[in-house]
Amino acid sequence: MLDKVVIANRGEIALRILRACRELGVKTVAVHSTADENLMHVKLADESVCIGPPSPLESYLNIPAIIAAAEVTDAVAIHPGYGFLAENADFAEQVERSGFTFIGPTAESIRLMGDKVSAITAMKRSGVPCVPGSDGPLGDDDKENLIIAKRIAYPVIIKASGGGGGRGMRVVRREEDLIEAIAMTKSEAKAAFNNDMVYMEKFLETPRHVEIQVLADNHGNVIYLGERDCSMQRRHQKVVEEAPAPGITEEKRRFIGERCVQACKEIGYRGAGTFEFLYEKGEFYFIEMNTRVQVEHPVSEMISGVDIIKEQLKVAEGQPLSYKQEDIKLRGHSIECRINAEDPNTFIPSPGTITRYHAPGGPGVRWDSHIYSGYKVPPFYDSMIGKLISYGETREVAMARMQMALDEVVIDGIKTNIELQRRIMADENFHKGGTNIHYLEKKLGIS
Repeated sequence: MLDKVVIANRGEIALRILRACRELGVKTVAVHSTADENLMHVKLADESVCIGPPSPLESYLNIPAIIAAAEVTDAVAIHPGYGFLAENADFAEQVERSGFTFIGPTAESIRLMGDKVSAITAMKRSGVPCVPGSDGPLGDDDKENLIIAKRIAYPVIIKASGGGGGRGMRVVRREEDLIEAIAMTKSEAKAAFNNDMVYMEKFLETPRHVEIQVLADNHGNVIYLGERDCSMQRRHQKVVEEAPAPGITEEKRRFIGERCVQACKEIGYRGAGTFEFLYEKGEFYFIEMNTRVQVEHPVSEMISGVDIIKEQLKVAEGQPLSYKQEDIKLRGHSIECRINAEDPNTFIPSPGTITRYHAPGGPGVRWDSHIYSGYKVPPFYDSMIGKLISYGETREVAMARMQMALDEVVIDGIKTNIELQRRIMADENFHKGGTNIHYLEKKLGIS
């Protein structure tokens, strides 16, 4: 039994995990840096352990310190949340070797999906549609690479096999730019990911970002919870997410969902995961799989009624999933706005003390956040301080409730992107639904 869990993260996701643990009667251990001793989940946890100074490298990325915290508190499992070590196969492996349960997929699954080339190969074997590409890493033969690009047809995009979060990629529109682009991407990939393997894909001009949420257990059961649209992005970072995706038919949802389920079965996946796709002209194209819980998981929870974090905990305990696919009935619509401590115009982070705070409320409003009046937002970590989620019987109701909630929330003392979110919710094209991944940057005048 998972009677005590170490929460190896911070902020809103750490608080979210703590609440799920409490519902299941599981004790919690909060690990934190010296900058985070006043985080809400640290105050609420059954135990807390300081694992290092503010620098993530010396605290939240410090594998020996986190495992030591589990040892000294007699915990039995570690939940990585998202970010930090959540998709680090070495961490998952060391957790298991140290005698603890890793609340997530196996190290083998993380490695398989973490390498984009091996992930695409696995997806093709499972019948998951992929973007036309090089079907493997690019070699050093310039002539061969030019032939591959011509076969795919320009524009193409060069991607680092070990990349992620929008890093390690370069679009090439002309043949004469290809060889230099490959060399530069390889060099950047080596520096950023210690892996210079790159591959080539067709560059889709105006796709949407649509992803499928899956859950799998150790007994061969896999389900999907529908799709999310995460196309409202800035510099490859998601700003607004919603579920279900506007314009996706039940037929298309079933088509892609069943293929994701099959892929999970073939690779022996367990826990929560997300298949990310580019969606253009009615077709899905796999880009990567995230082997962890996503920031935007609440919108899937709202329309499916499934608590994804609690299912993660139950799966890690060895239990079968609480649901079968026929139990999943998607109802209504949900929208999530990420609230960041940043200037809404320049996007420069805005750490500091929150002097006045009022949480939004009302029917169909959920606020996932760790902040409170007097909380000091540190400058060392990601700027997200909360997630505002709305739910409605229709997309129109969900949007109206989100607009009201954005007007209600008060966070003084620091700058936030709430005004930007208000502008997005009032945008005519967002109201129509189906905007592509480049829309927000064009609206903001970002090249």
